[in-house]
Amino acid sequence: MTYDFTNLSIISAGNDCDKAAELFAEEIALRTGVPPKYSDAPCTPAVIFELCDETILPNKDSYDLKLEGSVLKISAYGLRGLIFGFSYFLRKTTYDCGAIMLIKDITGKYIPAMKMRGHQLGYRTTPNTYDAWSFDDYYRYYRDMMFFGSNMCEHMPIEKFVQKKNRLMKYDIEELLVEATRLADELDMDVSIWYPNNNESVEDAVARRKRVFEMMPRLNAVFPPGGDPGEFESREFVDRCIAISKAMKQAHPEAEMWPSAQRPHSMPDWGEGFIEKMEQLPDEITGVITGPNRAFTLDKLRRRLPAKYPIRFYPDITHNVRCEHPVHFNRDDWHFSLASTLSRESINPRPTEFRLLHRLVRRYVVGSVSYSEGVNDDINKMVWSDMDFFPDVSLYDTLLDYSRVFFFGLPAKKVADGILGLELNWEGDPYENPHIETTLSIWQDLLEQHPSITDNWRFVMCLFRAECDALVRRRRIFETELIEKAKYELHKGALEAAKEILSVDFDEEYKALHKDIFALADKLFHLIGLQLDVENYGTDGWERGATLDTIDLPVTDRPWLLNKVQAALAMPADEGLSFINRILNRNVAEADEYYFSLAEHGFDVLGIPQDGEFYIDYQGDRPDVNNGNIPMSMLKLYDHFTFRCKLGGFVPGMDYKLRVTYSSKKNASLKHHRIMANNTKIYEGAQYGGKRNEQFDKEMLAPGFETATYSLPAHVFENGCIKLEIGEPTAGVMMSEFWIFRA
Repeated sequence: MTYDFTNLSIISAGNDCDKAAELFAEEIALRTGVPPKYSDAPCTPAVIFELCDETILPNKDSYDLKLEGSVLKISAYGLRGLIFGFSYFLRKTTYDCGAIMLIKDITGKYIPAMKMRGHQLGYRTTPNTYDAWSFDDYYRYYRDMMFFGSNMCEHMPIEKFVQKKNRLMKYDIEELLVEATRLADELDMDVSIWYPNNNESVEDAVARRKRVFEMMPRLNAVFPPGGDPGEFESREFVDRCIAISKAMKQAHPEAEMWPSAQRPHSMPDWGEGFIEKMEQLPDEITGVITGPNRAFTLDKLRRRLPAKYPIRFYPDITHNVRCEHPVHFNRDDWHFSLASTLSRESINPRPTEFRLLHRLVRRYVVGSVSYSEGVNDDINKMVWSDMDFFPDVSLYDTLLDYSRVFFFGLPAKKVADGILGLELNWEGDPYENPHIETTLSIWQDLLEQHPSITDNWRFVMCLFRAECDALVRRRRIFETELIEKAKYELHKGALEAAKEILSVDFDEEYKALHKDIFALADKLFHLIGLQLDVENYGTDGWERGATLDTIDLPVTDRPWLLNKVQAALAMPADEGLSFINRILNRNVAEADEYYFSLAEHGFDVLGIPQDGEFYIDYQGDRPDVNNGNIPMSMLKLYDHFTFRCKLGGFVPGMDYKLRVTYSSKKNASLKHHRIMANNTKIYEGAQYGGKRNEQFDKEMLAPGFETATYSLPAHVFENGCIKLEIGEPTAGVMMSEFWIFRA
């Protein structure tokens, strides 16, 4: 059943209700083009704002909705709850030519599950969006966040004593901090500040922070990271937090101190000292935050940390690679062609992934404030906040609400399907994922049916991503076919013919799509300040959302193979043909041999999961690395203490060799690089041991890599099976591929 609220009136009980009514009226006018009327007398349809007390609701984040016909009564403690209440109404209403229809009865008490629900919006040079914003942009985005139950924003004071400023920033950092805090307070939104420690005395640190605290109209929480950044030993870190907390309380008596258990990279035992200090139960600390580079897993932190201290989660929902939760974090198999072209901080709707993450962590924490560097993660923010408020909410319902509240006038289900489609685009090899074209069609159809929607930055952002995915897929298909044709010629020794094939240009349809991507990027910059390259739009670097700077990076071996063909053509004929034959057979293994590339094959083929939490130092989105000098097989660099696999199919009684491609970054002090085969020690000693084939490395590897080859004698195999372990206990190993071949 639906309820008609067309031409609704607003009735306010005064005080906070008047401010809520004002904000609500602005939202209705935005959607209908007509400001709603105010009324002092009962009328219909109407939305009534009134205050209630603790006998009705448990806290000021909760709200009560009562629907009687076409009259909705919104009750809450104060402004915050009233905003949440009318936001829920907006999420459940449709707008068409001025008509307002509530899609269902929303009567009920709404009580959030999590105490803290917010996102980081730091104004500094690093983000891909926030540094271009005005005060009005911040105020608008606060309101957008509150649609999905956010009650906290997180800002950043000056870092490292220096006020860095780029050409996009309209204000000094402290000027923004003060005004953004005031605007948050106007909405009764809590304010947290991420405030890293610097190399200064405790006295200077306290004095500098106290000045900042006193400037801020509102402050509810202070978050000093233990690491990332931070290099203080854990006991000193906690002591500093205690001292800073005392200064904080002088300026804002109700504010809370929330240090993070993030470990400095140089201090592997940092966490033990942190727990020892926390076991002294300092009252100056309210709770502990866990996030990237954590000292403990969440479960272990909760077991070790005194129960007095709740835990706040700091989820990184903004990054895709080289981060705590990379794309497909539970399997880390994002295809290299997408990872290379879209990079670390691209537009990244990942609703189902972050639903899984939320389910994994929510029983341990009292809330979260996400790590964010811009609006590239906008959908993730709203989905995450909604789960913090309603943990068991249907994900599809959240996306429908997102569609109705931000894409009003468009068919909500089609928009929600398009968002889910963007996430599904990142499954598997784009070459094998025709769904990418289906997703593009959804967004193109919406544009054709609603051409004015190009003024909506969220729509343009989704269309931009859909076009990027399609461009990558089409290029990968086109180039893979060229490579197969070129290899056919190379096997015949026709190097010039192969060169000509590998040099074929893209068709006009591809070029038109490419051009449109750049046009949409320009529109996004002017609509919301999203910076999609360094030169034109001023983002901080190629991995800071600069999709235009990475979109044309190689997605196949076409440029690498073309470079090799050109090199062969410069050699004497016989030498060139021999060289090309070696190139063509680089990754070829006989039936009883084995070749593995993390980029090409992923972890699933290894027969055994890796031990602990590994890291992938992805190379493919680095313009100085993925420039035609590296084969695709080397793009994923595994970085962990151990690498393990179980393999079969080797010939019993046969001697083999193991060749591993490592990063050339070596540490002469490390003496325990170890290779084990079926629990037999093959090598232990300095990095990397084995034998290096310099000709192979020169011909087959990118700069910055080298191979080492080890003997695998027949007796280490068990009926043709082997369990292989490569490791180093202190710094770990960095490797991208390996071969097992006949000796």
